[in-house]
Amino acid sequence: MKRHWISLVIAGSLGLAGCSNTDESETTSATPSGSATASDSPTESFDPVSLPALMQTEITGTDLVVGDAIGSTANYTRHPITYKANEFTISGIMNIPKGDGPFPTLVLGHGYIDTDIYTSGRGLKREQDYLANQGYIVLHTDYRNHAGGDDDPNIDSTLRLGYTIDVIAAARALRTSGLPQVDIEKIGYLGRSMGGGIGYNVATVAPNEYDAIVLYAPVSANYVDNFNKWGRDMPAVGNPIIERFGSPEETPKFWAGISAENYFDKIDDPIMIHHGSADDTCQLAWSERAAAQMQALDKDVTLHIYEGEQHSFGPQWELSMQRSVEFFKKNL
Repeated sequence: MKRHWISLVIAGSLGLAGCSNTDESETTSATPSGSATASDSPTESFDPVSLPALMQTEITGTDLVVGDAIGSTANYTRHPITYKANEFTISGIMNIPKGDGPFPTLVLGHGYIDTDIYTSGRGLKREQDYLANQGYIVLHTDYRNHAGGDDDPNIDSTLRLGYTIDVIAAARALRTSGLPQVDIEKIGYLGRSMGGGIGYNVATVAPNEYDAIVLYAPVSANYVDNFNKWGRDMPAVGNPIIERFGSPEETPKFWAGISAENYFDKIDDPIMIHHGSADDTCQLAWSERAAAQMQALDKDVTLHIYEGEQHSFGPQWELSMQRSVEFFKKNL
């Protein structure tokens, strides 16, 4: 694969505020050898809750059902959808451009939103609208345990790896749907925050499932970073994980097995990452490290850094979307 050097783009002139890139030495390594390319080491034996286990799992995506239009603009119609991810029914929203098609199609994966308040299609509404207006079919997956989808009783005890299955299954459901509007040769993925982390997983577990991947302010590809941020100091969240799997210090091999960075050698998709320098939710350093690791493995990766931009993206969001559309046009 042709090397695509990291494009370090400082966009705009907003002041740097609230950006805190902690020293990476404070993060326990989730790589057994301390290397970013240790994908061979966990393959000897692995925990059922791991990316190698997911690589061995049969994942099916079927039964895509598109409901009647619930909205319409000059350029597209909006529909509720469901599809099957293995045995689970997943709900979502689909925007379909008006016209004959077939159209390139994008699956969107949202960030974390409490399932008690989540409603179908929530989290990436402006992206859904923007991309549909650009001529893309947009399938926004809700994931299992969200909105009208089936509940997976094991979702938390398996560290939400089921969401990765749901995103892989979405592409497969599109390809088997028979919908004449869908160009099955041109399917990409855009994920934000938690959905960005899912994108890392998908790129390693199912290379070539998507033709191009865009990640916005993703969580870390080293699961220890995420645990340190959202679990270690929160007993209600962290203690059950430690009780079942051990802490990162006690069971480094387990934590390596759920960290996508250890399997970046498997990636075969072009990837674009957008991250704001003032993001105080997901550290810019996480994306910088992931991009550098991919670059070292000769992967096609582009990292755009937006000076002063925060986690949700504001003033420079449209610029980031223009770049995303250009990227999808080139690679789909």
